[in-house]
Amino acid sequence: MDLSVKYLGLNLAHPLMPGASPFVDDLDRVKRLEDAGASAIVMHSLFEEQISGEEVATARATETHANSSGEASSYLPDPPDFRLGPDEYLEQLRKLKQTVRVPVVASLNGTTRGGWLRFAKLMQEAGADALELNVYDLATDFETRGDAVEERMVSLVQAVKKDVTIPVAVKLSPFYSSLANVARRLEEAGADGLVLFNRFYQPDINVEELEVERALQLSTSSELPLRLRWLAILSGRVRPSLAVTGGVHTPVDVIKSVMAGAHAVQLVSALLQRGPEYLRVLRAELARFLEEHEYESLEQMRGSMDLLACPDPKAYERANYMHMLQSWRF
Repeated sequence: MDLSVKYLGLNLAHPLMPGASPFVDDLDRVKRLEDAGASAIVMHSLFEEQISGEEVATARATETHANSSGEASSYLPDPPDFRLGPDEYLEQLRKLKQTVRVPVVASLNGTTRGGWLRFAKLMQEAGADALELNVYDLATDFETRGDAVEERMVSLVQAVKKDVTIPVAVKLSPFYSSLANVARRLEEAGADGLVLFNRFYQPDINVEELEVERALQLSTSSELPLRLRWLAILSGRVRPSLAVTGGVHTPVDVIKSVMAGAHAVQLVSALLQRGPEYLRVLRAELARFLEEHEYESLEQMRGSMDLLACPDPKAYERANYMHMLQSWRF
């Protein structure tokens, strides 16, 4: 069965790949992912704060000499809680390219037009086959308008596209007043792909200790419908490739994602829970479904349930909302 897809202009054997995760920090785990059949490897993000923090620390170290000791082991402060700093990230990217044969997608996370943007080009020079731009921006300033947040994101994409020749995907949040318009503007800015959607790890409150706590909650299949809706709305109506991430756990989740229009299916929580070898199970079940339902290829199935092709397009729109509100029976 032909499961091949084209994502970000890359020819892939199938749509299944690990999403941004700590898997890439260990070369043995990455090799296990490739051996299990991963069609590509997506690195976790290098954050703007990591780059700017290291640059500030370096400047302080080189510009401050008074009362310093020639035997000091380091002028740099203790590093923040990141496994890979900027230089280590680029070195790990080089190692990944030497270790695996599948494409490697690097990732940048930032919100301003600072010097960190040059790392997009450095990632390309280190061998990245594509770049995922994670533009998570939590606007807590009451004076920041929604259109300003969107314009900043579009401007960042334009700046990155000017500096690199490799494909650039944008990992989006679902929280925009008009996501369809944002997608169109990113297309016009040159984005080669859209990744739906970023998962936000919300803080919790410890009422006894009076502390704000960070809590890691893995995804479940219940998060997938939001992504399916927007995949289906965008499929066939924008040029960039579409990837789904968040909420894909079962073979049926994979099938739904492809039917809604996904070119790529990224998994993290499912692989953390079941191990890299679960990719092999998902791929086999996807092929079995296609054969049983007499599809000639995965491409034939892709988008078959998007807004343009499905029998009831209103189910993706406002009509579904009105119907569901009236569907409960006491």
